[in-house]
Amino acid sequence: MARKFIILIGDGMADWPIPSIGDRTPLEAANKPHMDFMASQGSLGMVQVVPEDMYPGSDVSNLSIIGYDPREVYTGRSPLEAASMGVELGKDDVAVRCNVVSLKYHGAKSEMEDFSAGHISTGEATELLHALQAKVADKGVRFYPGVSYRHLMVWPGGNDAVLTTPPHDIHGKNITDSLPRGEGAEFLLEMMEISREVFPDHPVNRKRIDAGKPPANSIWLWGQGKAPRMMTFREKYGVTGSVVAAVDLIRGIGIYAGLELVNVPGATGYIDTNFRGKAEYALRELENKDFVLIHVEAPDEAGHNGSALDKIRTIERIDEDMVGPILARARNDGDLTVLVLPDHSTPVAIRTHSQEPVPFTFYPSPPGLLSFPGKRYTEADAKATGQFLDAGTRLIGYLFAGKDS
Repeated sequence: MARKFIILIGDGMADWPIPSIGDRTPLEAANKPHMDFMASQGSLGMVQVVPEDMYPGSDVSNLSIIGYDPREVYTGRSPLEAASMGVELGKDDVAVRCNVVSLKYHGAKSEMEDFSAGHISTGEATELLHALQAKVADKGVRFYPGVSYRHLMVWPGGNDAVLTTPPHDIHGKNITDSLPRGEGAEFLLEMMEISREVFPDHPVNRKRIDAGKPPANSIWLWGQGKAPRMMTFREKYGVTGSVVAAVDLIRGIGIYAGLELVNVPGATGYIDTNFRGKAEYALRELENKDFVLIHVEAPDEAGHNGSALDKIRTIERIDEDMVGPILARARNDGDLTVLVLPDHSTPVAIRTHSQEPVPFTFYPSPPGLLSFPGKRYTEADAKATGQFLDAGTRLIGYLFAGKDS
């Protein structure tokens, strides 16, 4: 019987103890019997997913989890998103992530009020970007609408060495020290300033303000890079695979890795996503694929929003609607190995990513890893095992350890 494999990534699922929920983490507070079963009956431990000298972004961390050393293949976040959007990059093109954001005040007082502009709708953001594109038609850049607040700018002949800051890192903070800087920064700053001229009085924002919603009054440019070069997953591991994800970043990684993209109705990249549908579609893919990567953005969004309760609810939905049916397949058929983990922590206290190791759990326990009966899937229990992997790229080796058995 050919063995099958699933990696389920709960983006940003790990956290720090939170006073409002009894000094527990969301993983400790959540009712998640299926993840806890995996931890008790399979393998449990901690892994340093992101190299300690790199920023703990979902781009770097998800590459690591599927076995690609980010030091070798990573060129920036936006080229991966461009691939998912069907945007082909020329040799000298620089892709730049373009958030539609809400800024408070102006000039030196400007603050990042909301990095998602109140989770603006795709339609509203598209209208704004079309207006901006018309205004900068002579600048040579191209804007490509994505989903909600997440969009793309292609900068022909741009400078990918410019220093930029993720907007979710400065939620509620002054933006002055986080603006683009270094060679090429002047152009990005010019684009951002023009957006602040175009957006505020646009009909979209007049309607948003009338409805009591935050105005989407600026773009924020970051995560730039040129197209990477990567081996396909099949070339690297000799297995076929698919990716189930709503966000362009993960879908773009899948494209470069040669994984087939699976579109799930109702998959939003937010806390209202179709959890069960993602699991059902993933299990269906195993009928003709060896491997499926499932990515769930919801816990990360809850962390960025500073909501411990939303994070607990999303973990419980992942456990009930996703891990439950996947684990049932693994237990009943005996041909499926499952790995569940976050790609990084997104602590509610700081509302952005942090660098520390995160808990992983395999079921069944693969060759080379120990089992710890009675443990739960929490940060503290995983750390207490003493089972530690010093690089995220090592996970895939354990996942595929029994591939040919």
